[in-house]
Amino acid sequence: MTEPSQTTHFGERVVALEDKQGLVNKVFHDVADRYDLMNDLMSVGVHRLWKDAMVSELAPPKAGSRPYRVLDMAGGTGDIGERIVNASFGYAEVVVSDINADMLRVGAERAKSWRYPGQVQFVEANAEELPFEDKSFDAYTIAFGIRNVPRIQKALDEAHRVLKRGGRILVLEFSQVDVPGFDSVYRLYSDQLIPPMGRVVTGDAQPYQYFIESIRKFPDPASFSSMLGKAGFKRVKHQSFTGNIATLFSGWKL
Repeated sequence: MTEPSQTTHFGERVVALEDKQGLVNKVFHDVADRYDLMNDLMSVGVHRLWKDAMVSELAPPKAGSRPYRVLDMAGGTGDIGERIVNASFGYAEVVVSDINADMLRVGAERAKSWRYPGQVQFVEANAEELPFEDKSFDAYTIAFGIRNVPRIQKALDEAHRVLKRGGRILVLEFSQVDVPGFDSVYRLYSDQLIPPMGRVVTGDAQPYQYFIESIRKFPDPASFSSMLGKAGFKRVKHQSFTGNIATLFSGWKL
């Protein structure tokens, strides 16, 4: 008898675990060129403030006796990487990594006009199997990408492996709104406006239907914090933004 395949969620659909990555890849292939524009429209630009807060929390150094290396995972278009480099006045060295070549293409093209283009490298890689040596980064960041990884715990284990002792992980991800009244308004907005908006901007509503569904399947803040702890991270904490639409998690490799 053959072993039954493991399953996971692709939005509301239950799919074979080995199939999810291909389905996610297609979603981001289809929206790569207008991904940041759509984020602006969906969040009315507020995602930029959340990302600024993430980099402010990281507080990359502006000088030092050795390089400060950051792995920005699922960072395709480079918006977090650019923020980190700018915040460090060109001192930080950022590796922007993504499993999707189309997202990296967009980011690499944009990086040509950065203030410090020489401080970034774009690497195609799977978050579950990173092609980097143990203890090779000072920080690991991932913004709105961890929920798309088929094996989230495995990705967190890999993040811990590639961080140096004293290194830090920061995860910015959508969460479940927990403000009475606002939660129903947010659900209505998500269900009724975002997919049609996606169809107008990108020509396809399906990727944005998946985005909404994937947010609802992501673990709540307490559960995800436990996953970080299981991966070996210490002093794990989280803070919520805008009625818990998004949550910023942080932890240390001690």
